[in-house]
Amino acid sequence: MSKLGVGKEIVTNCSKCKLELAHLIVAMKDELTPHKVQCKTCKSTHTFKTKKAPAAKKKTTRKPRVSAADKITNAWEAGMSKQDGDLTKYSPKTKFEIGELIDHPTFGSGVVDKQIDNNKIQVIFKTDIKVLIHNK
Repeated sequence: MSKLGVGKEIVTNCSKCKLELAHLIVAMKDELTPHKVQCKTCKSTHTFKTKKAPAAKKKTTRKPRVSAADKITNAWEAGMSKQDGDLTKYSPKTKFEIGELIDHPTFGSGVVDKQIDNNKIQVIFKTDIKVLIHNK
């Protein structure tokens, strides 16, 4: 014989109160499963819902964060290691190509990262990224 039945008390989650409270069973689906329950606190009637087990948390591994300065340095080192040619002295009159190594009097050695337009280039230096004029 089942302990559950119409008129019996059961503790379940109230959808109106949002708490685990005592309820009266109003209707049954079968001998073991309540269908409708009434909250003894707020007197609302709602369908019986079984309590769900909490989902297991996934373990994720995060990559260590890389600062902006480290990203610039890493890009500079990668560009410098790809080229085995000599450094070209920087002059606004000289035309530079992507990947070319330059030697700037103020910023030091750098790698041409991209060409912005016909007379501007983006150069990665060890500590900063600069836009320089070329081909004037």
